[in-house]
Amino acid sequence: MTSQHFFIDGPSGRLEAAAALTSGECRGIALVAHPHPLYGGTMDNKVVTTLSKTFSRLGLAAFRLNFRGVGQSEGEFDQGIGETGDMLALADHARRELGNLPIVLAGFSFGGYVQTRVLERLEARRLVLVAPAVKRFEVGAVPTDTLVIHGELDEVVPLADVFDWARPQNLPLTVVPGAGHFFHGQLNLLAKIVNNSCRC
Repeated sequence: MTSQHFFIDGPSGRLEAAAALTSGECRGIALVAHPHPLYGGTMDNKVVTTLSKTFSRLGLAAFRLNFRGVGQSEGEFDQGIGETGDMLALADHARRELGNLPIVLAGFSFGGYVQTRVLERLEARRLVLVAPAVKRFEVGAVPTDTLVIHGELDEVVPLADVFDWARPQNLPLTVVPGAGHFFHGQLNLLAKIVNNSCRC
């Protein structure tokens, strides 16, 4: 696995990005979105980097970026609307670099909300949502094969809220016992769940 740090042109200016590239044949592209920019969310968040490394080990080129206004990315927070454009710009960059490979969308918390918006504009093979910020944002219905992972003791997005969102969709949840919103001490288990579910 090799890592790259680079910049791309986004809708509101230059965006800081990174990629974890697989050492073998690239089977697809993973785009990973970080948590809320106004509460310390960045592309270097431990859940985000765990997801990126896991996808890379699965043979996907894993791309992530700092949303507008975060780190060295230009622009200002835009409630998920502009951030959707940021992720679409990253998808365009990845496909220019690697071709029209299948895409997996993954997002943590606020990033999950953004990826559900991206999915409306971009065809993806799979959607992975970790601690999705339902009720905090208008997270709509998702495909039935979406992998949703949530901590039993999430102190930011209560598990009951996620069940209320998933129930009308008949959408299964993977609940990590004892885990909070940031999966402290549970990142290896998070990686194992994603690895086992996205191996195909």
